[in-house]
Amino acid sequence: MKMQGATMQWQAEENAVRARLAKTAGYARADQIAGRTGLEVFAAIFSGELPRPPIGDTLDIVPIRIEYGAAVFQGTPSQRHYNPLGTVHGGWFATLLDSAVGCAVHSTLPAGKGYTTLELKLNIVRALTVAVPLVRAEGKVLHVGRQVATAEGRIVGPDGKLYAHATTTCLVFERTPQAHSEPKVSELSTSQETA
Repeated sequence: MKMQGATMQWQAEENAVRARLAKTAGYARADQIAGRTGLEVFAAIFSGELPRPPIGDTLDIVPIRIEYGAAVFQGTPSQRHYNPLGTVHGGWFATLLDSAVGCAVHSTLPAGKGYTTLELKLNIVRALTVAVPLVRAEGKVLHVGRQVATAEGRIVGPDGKLYAHATTTCLVFERTPQAHSEPKVSELSTSQETA
């Protein structure tokens, strides 16, 4: 009964977040995040001002809450995430944990700073199937320096069981306007025609 109550609470929290997120998926342009801290970027995503990341649609994951130094993401295991052996693929675990630990780091960054994952160490300690309706990845920062940040995270089910844990090392850098430029329309046309 405890698991059912936690599952219902988690689903209600997810529904409330999804109601606030932008209706379209995409990524923020450099001019949309210029001058914003990591926490301000997340506030804009949660309010629907900035688009929701498309990876969430692909893998059925959603940010639940992000505060300074900590992030919680929720995922719904599905058969479309299965490996050939009939359990959720390790890549799904890795993406969910990378999102949580990476966003925990991002939440601490001042305006003008960016980050990228240098290393992700993942330990899957229990198989996951659709028998578990939801899981949460909880990430928290261990250290943030001028150029390197580290964080740890874990995936748990609504029954409190641990499914995986991870650590990450992230590179912290100055963002430049060209660091995330959009392709020109002519480049898109050419690449689509040759594909």
